Amino acid sequence: MSSTARQTDPFDNFDDADDSFTQNYEAADALDLGDPFEDLPEEDLHPLTPAPGLPRQALTAASFAAVEPTDELGAVSIPRIGIHFFPENDATLQACDTAALDRRMARAQSLVRRGGIEEAIAVYQHEPTPSLLIVESKQAAHGLLEQLGRLAEVCDTNTKVVVIGAHNDISLYRELIRQGVSEYMVAPVKPLQLIKSISTLFNDPETPFVGRAIAFIGARGGAGSSVLAHNFAHSLSEVMQANTVIADYDLPFGTAGLDFNQDPLQGMADALNEPDRLDQVLLDRMLTRCTERLSLFSAPASLDQDYLADEEAFEEVTRKVRSVAPFIVMDLPHVWTPWLKKCLIAADEVVIVATPDLASLRNAKNLIELLKSFRPNDNPPRVVLNQVDMPGRPEIPVKDFTAALGVAPVCTISFDAKTFGQAANNGQMIGECAPASKAHEALLTLTATITGRTAETKKKAASTSLIGKFFPKKK
Repeated sequence: MSSTARQTDPFDNFDDADDSFTQNYEAADALDLGDPFEDLPEEDLHPLTPAPGLPRQALTAASFAAVEPTDELGAVSIPRIGIHFFPENDATLQACDTAALDRRMARAQSLVRRGGIEEAIAVYQHEPTPSLLIVESKQAAHGLLEQLGRLAEVCDTNTKVVVIGAHNDISLYRELIRQGVSEYMVAPVKPLQLIKSISTLFNDPETPFVGRAIAFIGARGGAGSSVLAHNFAHSLSEVMQANTVIADYDLPFGTAGLDFNQDPLQGMADALNEPDRLDQVLLDRMLTRCTERLSLFSAPASLDQDYLADEEAFEEVTRKVRSVAPFIVMDLPHVWTPWLKKCLIAADEVVIVATPDLASLRNAKNLIELLKSFRPNDNPPRVVLNQVDMPGRPEIPVKDFTAALGVAPVCTISFDAKTFGQAANNGQMIGECAPASKAHEALLTLTATITGRTAETKKKAASTSLIGKFFPKKK
């Protein structure tokens, strides 16, 4: 673009103060890239909204800040989020690889895959998107917006998108931000610039990162809410590939450590005793990593002390735990205290686990009415009917239970002592020891309903062995 063209840019003439939003990166060479909008009439700019009926939505708008090119990064803390990079050229690929291996990114789950926006579109046709996507494109305005429109159709609602492009132009920057892109960076980029950009998006003091809290509570003791909470969290982390933390609030009798075959020395009780000292470093030490994407904030499960923490301590610890991962599964005990009531009201989703008996029906109905009165603008509590069809036990039929409760269960889980008992004794989840069971299918339904995500089932490859050709499996 010539100097004359720059002087007639209406955006520059409007307010010179807006130039502070322009990325100050030097071009890779002296080549004039031209006006990125010269191939696109203004009337052709449309919001990136997917076609009606699609299960996923357009890119989510987010607060952002321009990243100045500097090597002084300072102290940053990237939460336990999934970050996927899709660079196009060698220089950006190297910068993404270096950033992903940086010590500041140790808690995040990073994946670098060459191919740019087109590769990202192909990948997420069959996979849920992570918390953050960083994609690169060399296209001018028309091609870039067309690519982002197709990417929006396969992006989950809460996914943030950072675009690395070739054009350093304020009008293009404004249009991309208007379309819902979280940030636009101009190539070439440096590893520390990428890390600072991520830190800005997820550690803004004015809009701090807050994970989605999902609270599980039993309508009565022995309903199985803890087991379902742990299996739900495992399904969320492994099947939906979302970074998840289980917070076990049953301090004297919690079973999260047993279910995952873990024996952590520190956990929830230590944090509640001194909530003011709980910073990111100490919280990382207290969290026990069960799998690549699943961490555990366990209860001591001992009776050698009295647990007298007040509701302010529970509230402070919960707030800090929600700052480290996109999903927090709260395993709540079957008690009724001020702190538990506050946890239920503050949660993003509440799952009530009930059994088909009169006590569960009464208690579940009371919980639903209470939460509806305190949360009129939130989703109603989800109900899971557990231990259905137990041999020899009189039960309220599911149809009658639903009619009396006024809420249809998200799923029903049949009584299966063998499968659940084997998993508990082995310190495994249902998805590990019985992935083909009906209980696992019900847990997948619950996970998809609450998260709005649908994981693609991978079909087994056909047998290519010589025996398989002559003796095919009977259907």
